[in-house]
Amino acid sequence: MNFIKRALCSVTRKKGKSLILFAVIFVLGNVIAGSIAIQQSTQNVEKSVKKQLGGMATLEIDYENNQEEVMKAGSDIEQLKVDLIKKVGESPYVKYYDYNASTWAETKELKSVVADSEQFGGMEGFSLKGSNYSKILDVEESKIKLVNGKVFTQEDIDNGKNVGLISSKVAEENGLSVGDQMVMDMRGNDFSEDGNNKELFKIDVPIQIIGIFEPTTVEIKDKENKKSEEQNMNQQFMSMQQINTIYLPNKTVLEISKNYLEEMKKVAPDSHYFEGSEENSGEYYTPIYVLKTPDDVDAFKEETQPLLPKLYTVKASTDQYEQIGGSMKKMSQISGYVVMIAVIATLLIISLVVLLFMRDRKHELGIYLSLGDKRSHVMGQIIIEMLIISGIALILSLITGNFLGKMVSESLLNSDILNNTNDQMNMFMGFDGLGSTELTTDDIMNAYEVKFSLGYIVTYLVVGLGTVLLAAILPLLYIVRLNPKKIMM
Repeated sequence: MNFIKRALCSVTRKKGKSLILFAVIFVLGNVIAGSIAIQQSTQNVEKSVKKQLGGMATLEIDYENNQEEVMKAGSDIEQLKVDLIKKVGESPYVKYYDYNASTWAETKELKSVVADSEQFGGMEGFSLKGSNYSKILDVEESKIKLVNGKVFTQEDIDNGKNVGLISSKVAEENGLSVGDQMVMDMRGNDFSEDGNNKELFKIDVPIQIIGIFEPTTVEIKDKENKKSEEQNMNQQFMSMQQINTIYLPNKTVLEISKNYLEEMKKVAPDSHYFEGSEENSGEYYTPIYVLKTPDDVDAFKEETQPLLPKLYTVKASTDQYEQIGGSMKKMSQISGYVVMIAVIATLLIISLVVLLFMRDRKHELGIYLSLGDKRSHVMGQIIIEMLIISGIALILSLITGNFLGKMVSESLLNSDILNNTNDQMNMFMGFDGLGSTELTTDDIMNAYEVKFSLGYIVTYLVVGLGTVLLAAILPLLYIVRLNPKKIMM
């Protein structure tokens, strides 16, 4: 009888010992399978959420880590130069980029869209967003959808023409369409000490409408939405901000801002508008870089940070996950530790159990060797026995361990252990040029799902079978040291 048939007979003949080994591997396999299931699921959540957030980055002052220095520096903080913005844009990680000048225009005759005048203070006006990228980055990134007209030409950008894009709701509110000449009545107001608003002047800015867009990433939420009142209010604010945005060439925005400032100085040179600020004729831009893939964010940050002036940092759209995805990271870390501990425990326990069984089978193994059987065959018999028993145990624990991982992870997500992380920041709001994005812990929790996947199955079987084979080293060394003469005497 060859050693393979002997292995099969040994497994079925010695049912008690086979069941003991099966039970040990099954229990430890469940722990490993559950931990790997949790770890794979948390990694999948991170990948999917970051993919949804996209690979966008901007350069901005790092207020969070340099509060005191920023306060001391005040208006003396060095502004980003166009040459630096363009140099960063040449990075191999960048797909395309834009840099935006921006300002605010308060109007009366030109009506903005307001969802709740009391909720947002009744302020009417428009956010003027400049562009140096003729195709308009927000259109390319599907943050807005062009429903009528066209985007800028390079000539519009270079010459700073008074042409712009408005939202369909603003067009409807004011009875405007593509080709119309829109007059933006920009108001200069000052607030007295008693809080009253006083209009000082009006500047009429003619803008030819070349395109009409609709937002695609934000919408006005129904008040009956199940989300919290605060979240609904934030969503409405983001919606209003996007809807009341007018896209213009950068030079046009800068010219409008310059004319407004000059008029304000003429009419009210002592206005609070100039308090705490020095005359500044420089240009200020917010750069936006679209990376080729969200996976390039860390490499882009590492490459770009040394180029930036003091107090500046790189901020990416995926930072939102880093801010509020702490529970997933914590759970992934815990599951990683459990996998390591379970693998070490499995190695020790299986090695000792099999070694004890080998000692009981010492005479059996001695007979095989004394009859001239090769040690490699005897060792192969033991390995096959272990693989048969462990294979069945691992396949069964693959299924039960997945359910175990699901129950444990749900318990952890609902426990105080992870909720402490969530309480630090329940929601991340983005108004930094990376898009008006609202990401909540609920969004991340809803994206979490423990399920069977090819990656999970392959990873578990590789870890499980690898652990069993490593655990066989000690018993095999015992077989090598066996002396059949001494056993048979």
